[in-house]
Amino acid sequence: MTQRMKDLADQIVRLQGELDREIESRRKVLGWKLRGQIGRFEHGVAAEHRRLRMGMAKFFGGTSLAVVLTAPVIYSLIIPMALVDAWVSAYQAICFRAYGIPRVNRRDYIAFRGQLAYLNVIEGLNCAYCAYANGVVAYAREVTSRTEQYWCPIKHALKISDPHRRYYEFLEYGDAEGYRARLKEFRARLRTEPAPTAADLQA
Repeated sequence: MTQRMKDLADQIVRLQGELDREIESRRKVLGWKLRGQIGRFEHGVAAEHRRLRMGMAKFFGGTSLAVVLTAPVIYSLIIPMALVDAWVSAYQAICFRAYGIPRVNRRDYIAFRGQLAYLNVIEGLNCAYCAYANGVVAYAREVTSRTEQYWCPIKHALKISDPHRRYYEFLEYGDAEGYRARLKEFRARLRTEPAPTAADLQA
């Protein structure tokens, strides 16, 4: 990694910290704070949320036919998502243990938002479904990024969209000498990587 690349990476980390502080400020405006793993609202805010919950009759009355017809397709994705969840868990339990790679804590990635009083039953179900699906993808991405760092920490020749957080430190495409010289270093770094902090996971 060149000095310029390191400076840019440091700038990204600094900007992420600023964004986290802005998010925390917005939480205060919305009247909630995190207690343990659960978001808690002030009493008056929770009462207003209950008032804003849409009744089922009104909800279904405003639902388009397209939504009704596509809902089974959307929810059918739960089957492959559950399979990916189970398979990735088995994969890292076997392979990461064999290679001495720290296993990814599934609970850090698959998290539900809890009960929000302004959501009716269907909206709450939709919310839980999306949280699970996106959580599984994030969980699988972290497992595969650790796998990539262990076996092939090499950047692509072409620019890729939204690479995982480890990607920026990977070796440049075509750096054959660096690959041979530093592969053990990448593996050792992975084995001794500290567990992510709560701030890292909320970012």
